[in-house]
Amino acid sequence: MKKKQLNEQRITVLYARLSRDDEKEGISGSIQNQKAILEKFAADNHLPNPRFMFDDGYSGVTFTRPAFMEIMELAEQGLVANLVVKDHSRLGRNRLVVGQLLEEDFVRLNVRYIAIMDNIDTANGVSDIVPMQDLFNEWHAKNTSDKVRRVMQSRGNAGIPLTTNTPFGYKKDPENKNRWIVDEPAAEIVQRIFQMCVSGLGPTQIAKRLKADGVLTPSEYQRSIGVNCPTKLPEYPHKWCSHTVAEILDRQEYVGDTVNFRTYRQSFKQKKQLDRPQEDWKVFPNTHPAIIDRETFTLVQTLRQHRRRPTRTGVVSIFSGLLYCADCGSKLGYSATNNYKREQAYFFCSGYRKNTDLCSAHYIREKVVEQLVLEGLQRLLWYVQVYEKRFAHEQMERFGLQEKKELTAKHRELDKAKQRVTEIDQLIQKSYEDMSKGLLSEGRFATLTVSLETEQRRLKEDIPALEDSLNATADKADDLQKFIQRARQITRLIELTPEIVHEFIDKIVVSKPEKVDGKRHQRVDIHYNTIGLWVAPEPETLEQEYMAYYQAIQKHKRTA
Repeated sequence: MKKKQLNEQRITVLYARLSRDDEKEGISGSIQNQKAILEKFAADNHLPNPRFMFDDGYSGVTFTRPAFMEIMELAEQGLVANLVVKDHSRLGRNRLVVGQLLEEDFVRLNVRYIAIMDNIDTANGVSDIVPMQDLFNEWHAKNTSDKVRRVMQSRGNAGIPLTTNTPFGYKKDPENKNRWIVDEPAAEIVQRIFQMCVSGLGPTQIAKRLKADGVLTPSEYQRSIGVNCPTKLPEYPHKWCSHTVAEILDRQEYVGDTVNFRTYRQSFKQKKQLDRPQEDWKVFPNTHPAIIDRETFTLVQTLRQHRRRPTRTGVVSIFSGLLYCADCGSKLGYSATNNYKREQAYFFCSGYRKNTDLCSAHYIREKVVEQLVLEGLQRLLWYVQVYEKRFAHEQMERFGLQEKKELTAKHRELDKAKQRVTEIDQLIQKSYEDMSKGLLSEGRFATLTVSLETEQRRLKEDIPALEDSLNATADKADDLQKFIQRARQITRLIELTPEIVHEFIDKIVVSKPEKVDGKRHQRVDIHYNTIGLWVAPEPETLEQEYMAYYQAIQKHKRTA
């Protein structure tokens, strides 16, 4: 009796599918056409309990389609008697999965499968030609994928953004869908996120603050302005997650660049996207308005490399991630607990904490580091502002540049190498002509050719190194100029901020303490961004130079 009731409950699924390539607004005409054909076939053949189900906008390569997955769940419960499609490709375009469905799953689940246009009916057995149809259906999907990929490559190489959805903070220009314009309310949130990161907060802390302040998440904001967002709404209102914040902080598009080919797929059957190495990205600078200036973005990336974990009390030091052990090279960890005041917070060698045989504690208090860094920066900034030309000359000499003279020499050397490569080609051609005319023997020609080709090969190997050296020289000179310009802007430094610390400090190397005459001494080397380790001249030297500088100014005033 129960079996009879179950048979009466079993349905005939009329299944339709349409890929995104043919998708139209809403339920497309093609879906409607499939529905009409399926319903007529079910009525003509008296198939019981017909139920129409469809997947609109889904590729046949994947089988994680909502309607198809529901069908398989019903089939596992024994509720599907028949599965009818218009043509065999509607079931899918992955020959391995389709083969398993026809030969194993549908047999096990007692499901009769019918493809109307291809004259397939498993009640009559599966023809040997069906696997060939599956192969051709898969080839069609692969060819379509190849065509789409070639179109996307062409667009991407032309600098057209490949992202379907603009990054949070931008919207598409109504007059040109390939151009982005700033979405001001969202851009303000992006700017706030970057500023919080610069101030020393990590993604988790930023997310908590945004949630506490009731800031709309990207998906909530898109829905609030009537934009259909593919991302699901958060489980709770304003529930920012650290992953979302981290993605925003990592996006180079916020400085005005278009970045294409960030990801790729290993196969047209795989929907999962894999990250490409950054050197394989295609970057087009200044293609749309910037929300974040490049200096701030670069600073944030530096901060992200020195990720700072808060202590159990939630305290984060502005120096976390910057201190290193001089002996074992490990980072110095940070300790600040509720058991003592913040003035007692300290850094310690993490290598020693893991293995006491590896190193020593290298204990140093945070307030000592703060005092040393503040005094070091004050001396450096004063020296740059007072002795700017001398400072620039000193640094250029440290880089081994000697400014314009050496740059000119490198340019001359590079031009000479390129010219010689061209001359060798001409000499080999002329030698060949002389040999053809009998003016040069074959043996002499062979010897001369080998010698010239060896010289040419060495020059071609040297040219990239010369170009890299020249580029590095120009980059260092440019970076030094930016460093000096920024140092000039800070006229009075009385307190350290996270922005100042990470803008000027590259790393702080702490040596183990030593006892000298019963007193504790500890070497701390501060390495600055761009210029590296810098040691101020002796106080006596500075005083003499300052007096000479002052007298020169007074003399200039009198003569003027």
